[in-house]
Amino acid sequence: MPRSVNGKTFYTTSEACERAGIGKSTFLRWVKAGIIEDVTHADRRGWRLFTEEDINRIKAEASRIGCFLNPRLTTSDEPNQ
Repeated sequence: MPRSVNGKTFYTTSEACERAGIGKSTFLRWVKAGIIEDVTHADRRGWRLFTEEDINRIKAEASRIGCFLNPRLTTSDEPNQ
């Protein structure tokens, strides 16, 4: 469940990856390989927090590479019909 801090919405790694249409392991592999920059926000435990902008950046990279795990995902938040 997204959380709001100072009026800004943040997502966990799992939530962000689900919204971006990639697996968590794919995201972590891309960060390690330098394909995508890691996020700059973290909670008090050091766990990554993603903004909508971060998610859009990941979506753009996934689209560029063309490796969506679920090809039925769209760029909108509307469910497919």
